[in-house]
Parts: sequence; structure tokens; C-alpha cells
Amino acid sequence: MPAFFIYLIRLVRGIREGLKEPEFRGLFWSVLLILLSGTWFYHVVEGWSWLDAFYFSVITLTTVGYGDFSPQTAVGKIFTIIYIVIGLGILSSFIGSLGIQGVYPDMVVM
Repeated sequence: MPAFFIYLIRLVRGIREGLKEPEFRGLFWSVLLILLSGTWFYHVVEGWSWLDAFYFSVITLTTVGYGDFSPQTAVGKIFTIIYIVIGLGILSSFIGSLGIQGVYPDMVVM
């Protein structure tokens, strides 16, 4: 359990330090925007609760995909295809820069 709290502290510290860099800040806001837009879309189009829509957005972009939720409408399926292609790149770039920020804080990422 202490290891989990140490991890959370390092994660928050890494995000806080990363927000000082313009590239990281852009990725951070892009991740928030893509998660919020996915959440809004699934809430409106699929009729899911806000929590279910956010949950689906996160597990889709992190490629976990438990299979407990899936879009039922044609528009939802098409959106999900586009959402995965765009969102996966944004989220993986953010996670990669966060990892570099936490492990190698003085490294410049191009």
C-alpha cells in the first residue's frame, strides 16, 4: 500500500513539473479535451451515464477494453473508430512524455 501512495505522489509531481513545459502542457490539455469529448459523445449518442461514458472513454484509449460496454449505434461505432485512431496517439504521447518527465526530468523531448 505505501508503494501505491509513493507512485501517486510521483505521478502528481511529474504532472506538476511537466505543466511548466509548453509541449507537455499542450499534450495534457489535448488528453483532457479528447477524454471529455468522448465522454460527452457517448453520454449523448449512446445514452450512457456520465460515469459509464467516461469509463468507456478511458478504457478505450488505454486499450484495456473489458468488453462490458460497446457502442450500439452506427454513429457510435464510426465515432469510436476515429476516436481510437486519434486518441490513442495523443494519450500514448502524453504517457510517454510523463514517463520521461518523471524518470529523466532534465531530458529534452523532441
